[in-house]
Amino acid sequence: MTTNPPGTALNEAQPHLDRQLSNRHIQLIAIGGAIGTGLFMGSGKTISAAGPSVIFVYMIIGFMLFFVMRAMGELLLSNLHYKSFGDFAADLLGPWAGFFTGWTYWFCWVVTGIADVVAIAGYAQELIPGIPVWVPGLITIAILLLLNLTAVRAFGETEFWFALIKIVAIVALIITGLVMIFTGFSSDSGPAAFTNLWSHGGFFPHEFMGFVAGFQIAVFAFVGIELVGTTAAEAKDPEKNLPKAINSIPIRVLLFYVGALVILMSVIPWTQFAAGHSPFIAMFSLAGLGAAATIVNLVVLTSAMSSANSGIYSTSRMVYGLAQEGDAPAVFSRLSRRRVPQNALFLSCVLLLSGIVLLYAGQDIGKAFDMVTTVSAVCFIFVWSIILVSYLVFRRRRQRAHEESVFKMPGGVPMVWVVFAFFVFVLWTLTTQPDTFLALAVTPVWFIVLGIAWAVMRRRPAHVARYEAFRRDLAEEAALEEAARKESARTADRAQ
Repeated sequence: MTTNPPGTALNEAQPHLDRQLSNRHIQLIAIGGAIGTGLFMGSGKTISAAGPSVIFVYMIIGFMLFFVMRAMGELLLSNLHYKSFGDFAADLLGPWAGFFTGWTYWFCWVVTGIADVVAIAGYAQELIPGIPVWVPGLITIAILLLLNLTAVRAFGETEFWFALIKIVAIVALIITGLVMIFTGFSSDSGPAAFTNLWSHGGFFPHEFMGFVAGFQIAVFAFVGIELVGTTAAEAKDPEKNLPKAINSIPIRVLLFYVGALVILMSVIPWTQFAAGHSPFIAMFSLAGLGAAATIVNLVVLTSAMSSANSGIYSTSRMVYGLAQEGDAPAVFSRLSRRRVPQNALFLSCVLLLSGIVLLYAGQDIGKAFDMVTTVSAVCFIFVWSIILVSYLVFRRRRQRAHEESVFKMPGGVPMVWVVFAFFVFVLWTLTTQPDTFLALAVTPVWFIVLGIAWAVMRRRPAHVARYEAFRRDLAEEAALEEAARKESARTADRAQ
């Protein structure tokens, strides 16, 4: 049985990624990944589409993705040589899976990062009227590049404070809202009370299709929740810190998503929210905080910078892993003296610069980005599905490793199929609206491009050798499992 993923050039004499991310870094990176910019600015659209049933939408999505993260955690901890989920996909499903997963995840974050650069430019213009749109985008990329070039600890520290700002903003909203509710606050919309959740058409005012529309929008707020999986190779004490980060996902979803939305719709009836308007600004304004717009814009700017920071980090690590496997140019497998994949970082930042170019592309760029980010979200569902397929194969091929695991996925194989059924449901919801249906329809183009690239790459001698090694590993593992099964049967016979 392999100790390292097949084809991985891991050896102690070579430079490797350094474990500098502490428990507080891992915890806040996980929280930052779970709290997207969409909660601050996009939740108005979600609330207007689904009404109070949006509470159940976020709970269901968070519940399902928790099992994806638990499957990922069990796999990463089964072999500490895995640098990310791309590694265990290649090891368990074959070299093709590492190639498709790695490049798809890279594509997801590059697109998301470009969108973040555009968003940062827009928020900066609201805060500093008259500033040229390219200035904040360029400054952001330069700052994040310098931070990530120093050491992985700098990324962790930056993300720690970015995530902390988001947490403080949400906690401030919840506390402010509770004070307004329990002190009998009233506005033109009526009194602030929990009864607002059901007194304006019930929990499902738009019936089933309104509930469906909530999934269509809200699932995009969870992209990045798997980011903690890309920190596996640089986390201190991963056996302790990764489980803690993953197990706290349900609490984070309940507090930061469900808690915030319950308070928002209790203070202001859901009928008052609309797409394009931040519910956070609306509630803080009602509370008499005149600087609410500026404060929330600063929080959203920070959230966008956090997302761009995560994009730079995750894409650079994924390209580094792909280069080590021969799936990307070897130049991207080199580490700096600080054990940072600087060439991969430069690639990510150069691609993010294209976001600045797109700022001058015309008025339709907003619609184009809506579609492209939808494509990105569909690709995230592909990555989550690969994690689950890898878990199924792990359970079949490495039963002993599963039995010895101290971080088993609850629900096991049956729960995997429940989550797959949920993903099918989400993809169906994307067919119910013209814009998301178009994005869903063009997504296969990416996989066709990847398929063509893989058809060329797999013929190279290094990839042929990797495939042969994978076949040998399969045969060896099957023989070991069969020997273990026969020994277990003999032991049972002797006991009788």
